[in-house]
Amino acid sequence: METLTDSYVLVVEDSDEDWDTAVQAAQQHGCAHRLIRATDGGTGLDLLRGNCAPPLRPALVLLDLNLPGLDGRELLAAIKADLSTRLLPVVVFSTSSNPRDVAASYAAGANAYHVKPVSFNDHLSKLRSLFDYWLTNAVLPPRSNIN
Repeated sequence: METLTDSYVLVVEDSDEDWDTAVQAAQQHGCAHRLIRATDGGTGLDLLRGNCAPPLRPALVLLDLNLPGLDGRELLAAIKADLSTRLLPVVVFSTSSNPRDVAASYAAGANAYHVKPVSFNDHLSKLRSLFDYWLTNAVLPPRSNIN
């Protein structure tokens, strides 16, 4: 089965404002990756499993924890439990600074955890830094290791 790879970032985010900020940050960063949005964990999982189209194999998953339906915690667990998606880098980007959420996210396999800043400019700057690190500086797993 064909998969869509490399040139995508999956943003699992229910907030329109946070989505718009991610898009603006990607544009300012000069991100060559297309951002694809899922507004809930179930849709994100469908995209990754290919339930509606070829499976999406993004270069990065940017994941909010507090989502309707299947939440970010459950989606993270599903991504890391599936052999075909477990190597995908998942960055949790949440309003929660609760140490339990941080610890649980790392225990479930998150590659990083960031708290969303309250200030728009700080939020934008943090997202630009994330895109820069994960899409420019980090060495990601070879695509051949992700089914």
